[in-house]
Amino acid sequence: MIKRNLPFAAVAVVALVAAPLLLEPFRLGLLAKYLCYAIVALGIGLAWGQGGMLTLGQGVFFGLGGYSMAMYLKLTEAGPGGLPDFMVWSGVEELPALWVPFANPVFALGMAILAPVALAVLLGTLVFRQRVRGAYFAILTQALAAALVILLVGQQGLTGGTNGMTNFFELFGQDLAEDSTQRGLYLVVAGVLGVLYLATRQLVNSRYGRLLVAVRDGEDRVRFLGYDPALVKTVTFAISAGMAGLAGALFVPVVGIISPALLGVVPSLELVVAVAVGGRHALAGAVLGAVVMGYAKTAFSEQFADGWLYLQGALFILVMTLAPKGIVGLAGRLRRARTT
Repeated sequence: MIKRNLPFAAVAVVALVAAPLLLEPFRLGLLAKYLCYAIVALGIGLAWGQGGMLTLGQGVFFGLGGYSMAMYLKLTEAGPGGLPDFMVWSGVEELPALWVPFANPVFALGMAILAPVALAVLLGTLVFRQRVRGAYFAILTQALAAALVILLVGQQGLTGGTNGMTNFFELFGQDLAEDSTQRGLYLVVAGVLGVLYLATRQLVNSRYGRLLVAVRDGEDRVRFLGYDPALVKTVTFAISAGMAGLAGALFVPVVGIISPALLGVVPSLELVVAVAVGGRHALAGAVLGAVVMGYAKTAFSEQFADGWLYLQGALFILVMTLAPKGIVGLAGRLRRARTT
């Protein structure tokens, strides 16, 4: 057990101790951004890798969490009785009733998690009871992401429209422009990811985790044994949605913006690709894939402004060709080859 935990402990030490000391504030902020995506990827790894549910709409849950946090930050900036800047520019004269509760940070943080969970429970109950799965479920979640983007873009005075929300200056009394605040945010994101990873791994290794894998590999057999596959899948889907919502709430103060462009179909697909690159059947692979793809996207865009998308696509094709089980699968194969 100790040997199995050594890799995690080593990575945790590097993430929590070495990174803030070695990286400049800008790069540390980028790493925090990648780790936010890694939290979403961890949820996808649970739902897809362990449960067989290919979800192409995690951007929906990420966006719900992000907008919940953004609403609180904008109300804090506006002050008592004030309106967020984009509402003033849009001609809104009175704060919409939907926004009022988000002035409370506890409510905002709670909704960042509970709203995605509630939506996932509703969707899962409706879909899995009808035994919708496979490509049909994937297309449904993708359509949900597209619908949310259309809704957000069309509500300029309520959501900021295409531009979304930005210009966040303060979080719980701390100046977001200060390096110390960003360093603290990084530590929070890294700590949350570590806790969620350990909790998810414990869940996967439990009896419930084995039941989830059984549902993935033989749903009808599990049903004949007296279990309810729809309930198992709904709970897992809700957990992954809650992770995405929490990641969105952390993403907003780290990056300083939330907009429809960050949570539509394409960003959701990129997260699934990242999980596939890392290795969807291993939780560590999902996290690794998100960080690797995030870093590759930044590095390619900095060095090859005109063709970085092609390079990112080539990276995906290369990994999938040489290592269908992702980076983690390739590492395992190399380790076995070395010991034989």
